[in-house]
Amino acid sequence: MKQITAFIHHVRSADVIDALRDAGYKNLSLLDIKGTLKPLGERELAYSAEAGVVISEVQLSLACDDNQVDEVTAIIRKAGKIGSNISGWVYVSPIEQALPIGGTEDH
Repeated sequence: MKQITAFIHHVRSADVIDALRDAGYKNLSLLDIKGTLKPLGERELAYSAEAGVVISEVQLSLACDDNQVDEVTAIIRKAGKIGSNISGWVYVSPIEQALPIGGTEDH
């Protein structure tokens, strides 16, 4: 299994989520974060005492099977793109274990 983590602009988050849901990926985690992606305009800029100039971003995470990584990352990269500049980042990490909390285990 793999953990996919993406950092994207807020304005693209709904499109990314919709594209992933349309492809059957429903177990997503979202966090509103402050980050240092290139701002789309002055309205996006904010100031953080710790990091200086930042913008509001979304951190999206989901787990998938190894054979789904290319599809998931392609969906995020296509739906999250804004213009010709870098619009965010997608990271892929291995998951050593995935254990349910409660319920029954089908594995």
